[in-house]
Amino acid sequence: MNIDSVAKYRNYLLPIMDCISIVLGYYLISVLITDSFLMEPTSAVTRNEILISIALAIIVFQIVFRLSKRYTNIIRYENNQDYLLYIVLSLISSLIVSLIEDLVLNMKNPSVKLNLLIGLIIGIIMISYRLIIRYVLLSDAASREKGPASKDKKKLLIIGGGYSANDIIKTINSTLKGQYDIVGIVDDNKKRIGYSVAGVRIIGDRNDIARICESEGVDEIFFTIVNIDNQNKKEILEICSKTDAKVKVLPTLTELITEENLYHSLRDVGIEDLLGRDPIELDNQNIKNLIQDNVVLVTGAGGSIGSELTRQIMIHNPKQLLLLDNYENSLYDIELELKTNHPNNDIQAIVANIREKDRLDAIFEKYSPEIVFHAAAHKHVPLMENNPTEAIKNNVFGTYNLVNCSDEFNVKRFILISTDKAVNPTNIMGATKRLCEMIIQAKDKRSETEYVAVRFGNVLGSNGSVVPLFKKQMAHGGPLTVTHKEVTRYFMTIPEAVALVLQAITYAEGGEIFVLDMGEPVKIYDLAKSLIELSGYTLGEDMDIEITGMRPGEKLYEELLMDEENLEETKHEKIFITEPMDLTMDDVEDKLDMFREIINNENTSKEEIKQTMKICVPTYREPNEVNGE
Repeated sequence: MNIDSVAKYRNYLLPIMDCISIVLGYYLISVLITDSFLMEPTSAVTRNEILISIALAIIVFQIVFRLSKRYTNIIRYENNQDYLLYIVLSLISSLIVSLIEDLVLNMKNPSVKLNLLIGLIIGIIMISYRLIIRYVLLSDAASREKGPASKDKKKLLIIGGGYSANDIIKTINSTLKGQYDIVGIVDDNKKRIGYSVAGVRIIGDRNDIARICESEGVDEIFFTIVNIDNQNKKEILEICSKTDAKVKVLPTLTELITEENLYHSLRDVGIEDLLGRDPIELDNQNIKNLIQDNVVLVTGAGGSIGSELTRQIMIHNPKQLLLLDNYENSLYDIELELKTNHPNNDIQAIVANIREKDRLDAIFEKYSPEIVFHAAAHKHVPLMENNPTEAIKNNVFGTYNLVNCSDEFNVKRFILISTDKAVNPTNIMGATKRLCEMIIQAKDKRSETEYVAVRFGNVLGSNGSVVPLFKKQMAHGGPLTVTHKEVTRYFMTIPEAVALVLQAITYAEGGEIFVLDMGEPVKIYDLAKSLIELSGYTLGEDMDIEITGMRPGEKLYEELLMDEENLEETKHEKIFITEPMDLTMDDVEDKLDMFREIINNENTSKEEIKQTMKICVPTYREPNEVNGE
């Protein structure tokens, strides 16, 4: 018997076996009642009455079981609740049989007590053979999953002795027994040590992980604690990184809701697991009040930040959401996703280039956006170093066009997505973003529109960032490439950054540059090293880290605040406001005129562009001036 044959004949096989169970139940009772201890002294059950009762029971049981959809169950996935239901349905069926015998067939002295006992026995028989089938099916599934690799079992250590561990252990014992040998569980609750979860003993706490891994030769560690703060999670994973075991983690509780099988939810350790950042508390009502029933435009809507902005904006029910992007493929993807998840909302996808003022004028005139989130930008540092005029055209003059459209068409609030690379920039991309900050602060002084910027560092998983790069490199066997052993960056998850952007703009009055608390800076080399170790590899043996040298425009340390800026606190502990620049729109126009000459002259050298940038952005410096080269 295997999965395929049972699935094919289930609709016929199970009803027939249930009928056999009924006959067997009555046969067992006929043997038991020979001493008449279940019968009244005057009762006499004839062979014909037994045959009639069996036929009647078969009909009643089949009707009750089909009405309760018992034959649509997949035996492999039945649990204790299902087995209890078999007993209850069998007792109900037997009671119905007893009533029919008494009220319809007028059988002599039908015994309710006897029929209920028969029903109990039949229910037990049905459960018994279903358990046998389930065992056979799961054994068959396990043999299919095991394959050649399961000849050598992997030694497994489980972290966390809760419900998640219980479910994973049961899955391993039922379908993956040939793949894993569970050496034990570690749990920080010392009172639990010595107790068992699903038959596996708790043998220590986090301080015992390294010892257990070494003494037992652990190959893999499953981190199964879901309800844990990020700092403790980070500390435990750092302990795991010192072992030779590969580590897999369960995602957050929210991510687990849709996944019934916890084993399949286990994933490789990600950089986000190593940051130790706590969840963000938001004032969602203020965000909702800002967005609800307003027309919202997001530029760069197909990008990493832009697409997440649109997802979180939709939660707050805008009157209309406008998705603007120059790249049609990514725009199509986010439009399809949003329309699938929000079929009743007004979502418009617009293909347009922010460099084209006339096109933007037509869009603003047609849709009259009330809030604009500007996330469109060229952001890759080395590429922009080699193509500086494109960075100026897109980042600076694209922003300038949008800023002017927002003023002309009475937009309520304009939000620029900025970057920590705008602080004391050492590259063209960062310098262009600093110019964008100047534009919005100067424009705010002469416009009814409220212009603000939100500045943050690197976001995990964004297009072209270090995270996807490391994953690709690991998939190909390495090496992981790091430009310099001392390169340090701030990191934040995309949803976290976007959530703080939405919160920050609720505090806006116009002209602010909001700075997000990015936590502690992290060395890229250390992240690469931890990822290698937690993936079960040994640095220098199984996988290497290659130092490739600093890229054009790159600096060792990113900053979130400039020397001349002072931070002002907001109501949110992770959001701050910089001191505004003393800059007028006339000053900005003078700077932009210098760049207009540059982009109109194809013969302008990169060195001339950099010298002009130093004049327009006084904090712009060459990388060797800040890297100590």
